[in-house]
Amino acid sequence: MTATQISYLTFGIVLILALIFDLGLLSKKNTEVSIKKALYQTIFWVGLAILFCVFLFFEDGSKVATKFFTAYLMEWSLSIDNIFVFILIFTYFRVSGSDTPRVLLIGVLLAIVFRMVFIALGIGIIERFHWILYFFGGFLIYTGYNLFFRKEDDEFNPGESKLFKFIQKYLRFSETEPKGRFTINHHGKVYFTRLSVVVLMLAAIDIVFALDSIPTVVSLVREKANVPFSTQDILVIYSSNIFAVLGLRSLFFLLKGAVNKFSYLQQGIAIVLVFIGVKMLIEFFEIYISIYISLAVIVICLAGAIWYSIYRDKRMGNGE
Repeated sequence: MTATQISYLTFGIVLILALIFDLGLLSKKNTEVSIKKALYQTIFWVGLAILFCVFLFFEDGSKVATKFFTAYLMEWSLSIDNIFVFILIFTYFRVSGSDTPRVLLIGVLLAIVFRMVFIALGIGIIERFHWILYFFGGFLIYTGYNLFFRKEDDEFNPGESKLFKFIQKYLRFSETEPKGRFTINHHGKVYFTRLSVVVLMLAAIDIVFALDSIPTVVSLVREKANVPFSTQDILVIYSSNIFAVLGLRSLFFLLKGAVNKFSYLQQGIAIVLVFIGVKMLIEFFEIYISIYISLAVIVICLAGAIWYSIYRDKRMGNGE
């Protein structure tokens, strides 16, 4: 077996064992997740990703490991922005603490399936039409600009979303207390409960976020626009995405009480998106930014945004 084949096999084994451990042992049905438990689970998933990064370092070299760590860090930071939208959805539909873990679990598993499909489609499209990366570059700059200047008034409103309006109009929807049920039977007819709506909205939101995250990771991992993807690059794209998505659930409970603690994080993410968009566009002039510089920019922007958020929060708390 080649080193890359061993890496693929190891990733598959680690993924299956981790899912069994997390879903079978750490997650019990209809139980609320405490901050302490969420912290342990977050450490578990982040630690597992770091261990896989170390494995890649020894098996495939430092460059592949750096690509994985950079892509994972980028996906992880985008996931945080994703989670804040998740929190709005769960709050709006009044999902109970006991139902939340199960709904999130289904949402995360659906997200993994969708991500795998979108990554496969994205790689296939980029392989045939590499110029589409320039379109994605412009799209990321546009997204980053809007994210940087987004105000609280522009915050996502689940009740006004097109998906929820579609469900209300075309599907049987019941406001009856779900009590853990995704469907209920009323007078011989099946109705969707709020829990089903939340699952559908989580899946839809993740698809929207994938439009940003997948081109972003592809640009970070792929060294040149007109060079075919290597098997190592494809492994890095899949593994970094899946590890980040698997940590969504524990991160949700960890950040649930800290929605307003990182008020400037979106600006940090926005700068990174603009940077990666520019990185994509300048490749047209055969100017390529190394993965090490990309990693440094991501770390500085995210760390700076988190630090400034905490600093401003303390100043506001002291009445300055």
